[in-house]
Amino acid sequence: MTNVKYPQLSGLGRNPAASDDLLVRLAAHAAGRHGMSLRRGRLADPVVEALLAHGGSDTAIHLNGERVSTRMRKVIAEHPDPAIRHAYANFIRTIVDRNVSLGIESLEEAFGESRFSLVDSSDPKLRAAVANTWSDRPPAVQLRLLADSDPSVRAAATLRRHPGVPAEWWERCLTDPATRVNVARYVPLTVAQATNLIGSGDLEVCRAVAANPDLPAEAVGLLLELDDPQVRVAVAYSRHVDADTRDRLFALVAAEADAGSVAAYVALSWNFDEPGWLRTVPLAERLAYLDCPHPPFRRVLASCRDLPDAAWERLDNDPDLRVRRYAAARPDAPAAVLERLVRAGGAPQIRYVALEDPDLPEEVLARLAVDSEAVLRRGAARHPYATPALLEQLLADDDPEVVDEAAANPQLPLHSMHRILDESAL
Repeated sequence: MTNVKYPQLSGLGRNPAASDDLLVRLAAHAAGRHGMSLRRGRLADPVVEALLAHGGSDTAIHLNGERVSTRMRKVIAEHPDPAIRHAYANFIRTIVDRNVSLGIESLEEAFGESRFSLVDSSDPKLRAAVANTWSDRPPAVQLRLLADSDPSVRAAATLRRHPGVPAEWWERCLTDPATRVNVARYVPLTVAQATNLIGSGDLEVCRAVAANPDLPAEAVGLLLELDDPQVRVAVAYSRHVDADTRDRLFALVAAEADAGSVAAYVALSWNFDEPGWLRTVPLAERLAYLDCPHPPFRRVLASCRDLPDAAWERLDNDPDLRVRRYAAARPDAPAAVLERLVRAGGAPQIRYVALEDPDLPEEVLARLAVDSEAVLRRGAARHPYATPALLEQLLADDDPEVVDEAAANPQLPLHSMHRILDESAL
């Protein structure tokens, strides 16, 4: 996150090309310390010592794991200030208690136990945190979590499709109030299971079933009887409905949204589901959706990578903004297509796609660096081939995030980095 008052310093703290002596100087400023907390990779011992000297326990929270050497981990563990010694562990314990968790390695370091021990903790919040963060846990561990006595742990264990629920547990999880919504979203459902879930009267369960990519065709009719925009949109995405039914469902929800229904608006505008099944069907069947009037289908089509040139030409000129973005994001998108988007002065999101091209012509990058849209200037500031002159220009930008990105760009010359510190009296 950018420091609004001192964006050059916060950005410099993230710059991977910043030298250790520069980082030691930067550690004296809170904005610089914040930027360094977002750096990747190990920090040199002198830098860690400077951070501890200036930042205390607030900074010590970020000095853990592979970010610091074995020597500095020992220094922190034996520090005379208990707030520094226990800063990281206390932070992790606090967020676990609030039902938020970081990676499994963070839990192991904070609690001083292996993940195999943590899964047997007496604290259900910690067991749930393990289930949330240990994504590659062995099947035996997953079974223990699925059978946990605490519903929050069972819910956490089934939240994601991976590591998954064994087939012999599907029925049990589909009848457990703690897990049935989660599991109903992704396990293959029999007609009887889908029918029972829809008949439960639980709207969240019905929404989960409607979004299940393996929904039986026989269950679609039951879902069509439900008066819920989210269910209607999910069913409209299904492979089991014909074009006329799909058109009718989208028209119903659109009419409700136009009449002021917030639920309908959210179902249309903030629905993160998509007809992902379309990627798995034969190419000839997929190409038929080039003419689909509903953008989500064309967006999925544009996310494929095996389309013929004629299809890409259609998608590159699609009337829907996100379809064009998906198409332009393909690895072999011609530079001329990206440059045309920029020259056409299209929406900022479209022109931003051009910044993903490492071979973007220098004059185009320079034009984006003075665009009225800050998001484009930020993209120019982080571009890997931004010139020192361009970065110097962006360091004086009115938008703090643009300045932060320019200061964080490894193409920024070392003498410019030292000048920033000199001007800040560091």
